[in-house]
Amino acid sequence: MSTGSDLHVVLGAGGAVGATVVDELVSRGRRVRAVNRSSGLTVPEGVEVRRGDVTTTEGATAACAGAAVVYHCAAPAYTRWTSEFPALTDAIRAGAAAAGAKLVFADNLYMYGPVSAPMTEDMPYAADFPKGRVRAAMARSLSAAHEAGELRVAIGRASDYYGPRGVNSVVGETVFGAAVQGKVARWVGPLDQPHSFGYLPDFAKGLVVLGEDSRADGHAWHIPAAEPVTGRQFLDLLFAELGRPNKSAAVGRTLQRVLGLVNPTVRALGETWYQRDRPFVVDTGRFTETFGPLPPTAHAEAIAATVAWFRSAHA
Repeated sequence: MSTGSDLHVVLGAGGAVGATVVDELVSRGRRVRAVNRSSGLTVPEGVEVRRGDVTTTEGATAACAGAAVVYHCAAPAYTRWTSEFPALTDAIRAGAAAAGAKLVFADNLYMYGPVSAPMTEDMPYAADFPKGRVRAAMARSLSAAHEAGELRVAIGRASDYYGPRGVNSVVGETVFGAAVQGKVARWVGPLDQPHSFGYLPDFAKGLVVLGEDSRADGHAWHIPAAEPVTGRQFLDLLFAELGRPNKSAAVGRTLQRVLGLVNPTVRALGETWYQRDRPFVVDTGRFTETFGPLPPTAHAEAIAATVAWFRSAHA
């Protein structure tokens, strides 16, 4: 590493993505610092834990001190993205730059907006809704910082994720959490549209590949994921794993609007309804062509692991 350090710092290590990146780094024998705003973080043995507020440049600089690679897995609440995410990312960029570290940003696909073909990294940032514009602006800002020589940056993108700890995803508590408790699993959107999902451990592996390979620098990458599935296929796999009849329902656009009157998070899903009512598929060929195969976990295996985690969480 250019800093002479071997330290990997994970910001937002209390979240689903950050905690899974910590696990992946530990499995590779890396030296890891896990940073989170709140206390009580549970990490594998040997991981340095640091409580820190990375929303400020001072806090981010302290959190990133001595790092070779910084993983930006921190995020404000979904309903506060537009007001808080850009400043958070600016602070983290400054902190990583001060350390002379490479920055890997855990990103999603909102910046592309509605699409009519599988998403590739060279698609324009066409989103015209607030959260999509924020994602596009952050990606552009990080890319500009890389081009200016401020620091090295790599961006890893995934679609909706699921997996152990994934309580806040669109298939988290409302699908897995409900199903393991014998309640109705509520699928957002039609059941017949193919959709790419990222399994959290696969996403973490891809982010670490980006962190450790200089060929990733200066680019955005789509992390390999298992094949797209429809809601119906996903739910069939889930209930097959549970060993009981499918007990689920689709949340259509009308119901989403009604529920959104009292639930800001559900209301915000209206901005991205295009991800539900038509194919939403990711092309990850560029990653594989560059870094070699990173075989994703099959949905059946990933769903089994996720069910086991949610069962334990709700025990």
